[in-house]
Amino acid sequence: MRNKLIIFTFISLFFFAFTATAQKQINSPYSRFNVGTLETLGSFRSLSMGGVGTAIRDNSSIYLTNPASYSSLDTSSFVFDFGLDYGRNFITDGVSKFSSDDINFHHLVMGFPLAKGWGLALGVLPVSSGYYKITETITSADPAYNPSIGPYTVIHQGDGGITKFFIGSGLKITKNLSIGANFAILSGDLNRTNQFVFSQTTDYYNTFHDNSKENLQLVGMNFDFGIQYSASLKNNYFLNIGASLSSNNNYSSKYNQLSLKYTAFGTEDTISYTSNNSAKTYIPGTLRVGVSFGKKNKFTTGVDYITTKWSASQIPGSVGYAADTRQLAFGAEYIPDKFSNYGYISRIEYRIGGHVGDNYLIINNEQVKEYGASIGIGLPLRRTTLNGNMFFDSSKANLFFDFTRRSGFSSSTIHNENYITMGISLNLYDFWFVKRKYD
Repeated sequence: MRNKLIIFTFISLFFFAFTATAQKQINSPYSRFNVGTLETLGSFRSLSMGGVGTAIRDNSSIYLTNPASYSSLDTSSFVFDFGLDYGRNFITDGVSKFSSDDINFHHLVMGFPLAKGWGLALGVLPVSSGYYKITETITSADPAYNPSIGPYTVIHQGDGGITKFFIGSGLKITKNLSIGANFAILSGDLNRTNQFVFSQTTDYYNTFHDNSKENLQLVGMNFDFGIQYSASLKNNYFLNIGASLSSNNNYSSKYNQLSLKYTAFGTEDTISYTSNNSAKTYIPGTLRVGVSFGKKNKFTTGVDYITTKWSASQIPGSVGYAADTRQLAFGAEYIPDKFSNYGYISRIEYRIGGHVGDNYLIINNEQVKEYGASIGIGLPLRRTTLNGNMFFDSSKANLFFDFTRRSGFSSSTIHNENYITMGISLNLYDFWFVKRKYD
C-alpha cells in the first residue's frame, strides 16, 4: 500500500500542477464576453450521458456536481480519475468558415471514505476559457472603408480562464438520505486586447496600434450543497432523487483597462487608463435537480434540470451580455453482463445522452442557444479481488464523444459554432486500506 500511495501522490501532484496552469486554446468569439466560454462540469462518465449526475450514486465514480453522492464510496476504497480531451470548433457566419482545435487536461478528481457512509472527494477542473482571436481586414471594397483612414486590420484576441479547486464530503444520515457539501476556490485571469494596424503611411498614427488592453483577475471561496434520496425497489431496481446548489458570491477582483496609440516615430500616447484593485465580480449560484432510475449493475437512466440567474451577474468589462439559463440534460448507461467471466464485450459500459438549453451569452439582443448529443463507453482495465474472491471490474478507461451546436434562434444575426469534443479518462479504483492475510 505504501508504494501505491507514493505513486498516486506523485501522479496527483503532477496533474494538479499541470491542470492548474494549462489553458484551453479553442478559438471561439463567444469567449470574448463575460467570463469566457463555460465548461461543462463532470467526469467523462457523466458527460457521455449528456452531463447528468445530480441524482446518480456509484461506488467507483465521483459525481462532483452533487457532493451528497460521495457517501456512496466503498469503505476501504480509493478512486482516482483524471481526463484528457481534444476539442475542435467549426465556425461559420453563412459566408466564411473557420476551425480551430486543441488538446488539454480536463479534470483531476479523487475520493476515498472516511467511514462507512461518509466519503471525501477533492480535485481541480476548468470553469471557463477566455481564448479567442478575431481578425478583420478593411479594404477599399468594404462598405466600412473610409478614404481618409485607408486600409486597416482589426485584431481582437484574448486568453486565460477560470479554474476551480474543491474539496468536499458526503454523509449518509439515514438508510436512504445523504447530504454533502463542497468547499471551492475559484481563481482566474482573463486578458483581452484590441489592436489596429493602419496601412496609410501618411497618417500620423500609422503603425501597429495597441488601442486597448483589459485584464480581469478574480479569486474567492464558494460552497456547493447537495442532497440525495435513494429508494431500493424490488428485483434490484432503484430510484434516486437529488438536488444541489452552488452558492452565489462576490469574488475579489482586480480590473485594469488601458488605451494607447503608437505613432510612426515610436512614441506612445495614453488615451485612458482605468485601474480598480477593489473590484467585485458577482457570479450567481446554480441550481440542479435530477432523478435517476435503473437496475443495479445493469442500466441507469437520468434527467437533470439546471438553471442559473446570469442576468444578475456583475462582471467588470462586460455589461448587458448575460442572460438567465435553463438547461435539460438526459442520458442512459447499459451494461450487458457486468460479472461475465468470459465475455469482455459484455462487461463494457455503453452510454448515450443529450442536452438542450440556453447559453448565458446575449449577442445583438439575442440569446445564444445550445444543444448537443453524446456517446461513450467504459472499458474495464482489470478486475478487483477482495480476500481472494472475484469482486467486479473496478478500474476503467472512459471514452466519450460530444457534439454541441451554439447558434441564435433565428441564426441570422449570430454565427454558428459546431463544437466536437473527444475525451479519454482513467478511472482507477482499488482497495487501499484492507489488511490482507498474505502480501
